[in-house]
Amino acid sequence: MNALLSTSRFSLSALALAAALAGCAVGPRYVQPTTAASIDWKEQKTAEGWLPAAPADALDRGEWWKLFADPTLDELAGRVQVSNQNIAAAVANYTQAQALVRGERAALFPSVSLDGSAKRSGTVGGSSTSSPANTFSATLGASWTPDVWGRLREAVSSAQANAQASEADLAAARLSAIGSLATNYFSLREADAEIVLLDETIQGYQRAFEITSNRYAAGIAAQTDVLQAQTQLVNAKAERVGLQRTRSTYEHAIAMLLGVAPADFSLPAAQWTPMVPGVPLGVPSTLLQRRPDIAAAERSVAAANSQIGIARAAYFPNIGLTASVGSNASRVKDLFGSANTLWGLGLSVAQVIFDGGAIAANVDSAKAGYESSVARYRQTVLTAFQAVEDQLTASATLAQQEGLRREASAAADKTEQQLLNRYRAAQVSYTDVVTAQAAALSARRTLVQLQVNRQNTAVALVQAMGGGWQAGWMEGNAKADAAAPPPAASRTQ
Repeated sequence: MNALLSTSRFSLSALALAAALAGCAVGPRYVQPTTAASIDWKEQKTAEGWLPAAPADALDRGEWWKLFADPTLDELAGRVQVSNQNIAAAVANYTQAQALVRGERAALFPSVSLDGSAKRSGTVGGSSTSSPANTFSATLGASWTPDVWGRLREAVSSAQANAQASEADLAAARLSAIGSLATNYFSLREADAEIVLLDETIQGYQRAFEITSNRYAAGIAAQTDVLQAQTQLVNAKAERVGLQRTRSTYEHAIAMLLGVAPADFSLPAAQWTPMVPGVPLGVPSTLLQRRPDIAAAERSVAAANSQIGIARAAYFPNIGLTASVGSNASRVKDLFGSANTLWGLGLSVAQVIFDGGAIAANVDSAKAGYESSVARYRQTVLTAFQAVEDQLTASATLAQQEGLRREASAAADKTEQQLLNRYRAAQVSYTDVVTAQAAALSARRTLVQLQVNRQNTAVALVQAMGGGWQAGWMEGNAKADAAAPPPAASRTQ
């Protein structure tokens, strides 16, 4: 009895010591890294500095694709979020990361096990007359490694940061998939528009071919005029075939994003409205904090910081507590009798005395990993600024170019018509007509291609800003500036 009391006091003292030391975490306190931030963009007289990271990837990005006012795109975007396999893989990765967090957290608690056995033994042959004997045993054991130096808590923190980074990767997968869908969809619609344009052009070339053929038959035009008209007509038909191939390629890409085989998906031709959403001039650069890649990079810094604490904990002893209670008996009903019960309590302490500098090397490696993750985070932010600035510049430039290209196309159309009329009046050669027709077709196609480039640039700007500019920030500004509406001046119309 005295031995039992003595051991109990010893174990309780050990538990109290472990509990007292449990707050002695050796890991460094995490401080979010500073990052380059601008209060505005370059075209709006940017003022740059370094500010603490403030990830806002949890902010609702809204259904940004609806800015383009295309019902078909809206329907396809909904299907992508459900069926895209890259998104499905990211969901599975996030689920796995959450499970790892639960696994690391479980190490903070004691583990309890129950062992039981039954055995029947006796003699074989000989003169013994003893009957077989039964032996039953049951043991309840528990073990716990107190998190004295914070190693387990740092492991949980690291796993949580990795899980949050995985969640950001999931958001990035969604943003990328829908962005790719929008780009391919607009390119497909642009191909539809070019096919319609070529169909109209082919009809015009067909009429020109018939005119030159009639003039040649009447002896007032050279055969070369007929050959030139025929060449232009056939080349236009060949270009139309090539455009149909391009359209099919975009259709196959959309099917892949939807998670279906290209043979099971088709998108009928439809009228294309090259609508480009306006970008408010007052959009702040803090929207970049919503970018999933920036959030993931910051969470990687937090995980790397926890790894330093895990490495430092190896300098200190490992403390383990064990307890067990068991019983042996020849009958099951006697297993729980006090006379057959055996118990045990234990305390273990292990300390590395000499390791040739291995622990110090691990700590230095963890610190270097942390510094590397900080540098990657800052580089990610700088890359994001570059991407937004590039797309803002491209948006403004393409908007100006569209007006000029539209003017050039109209002039080319007039030139084509005037030269065709003059050819009919025998005032110019057909070579002049062919040149004007080629220039007019090129101008019309260039205008259409520029329009889809504007839409794709708007999609790229949405992605660069982490999911558009209409959600979250617009709501916040509306509340802050209730007396005056937020700036709505648009770069593009």
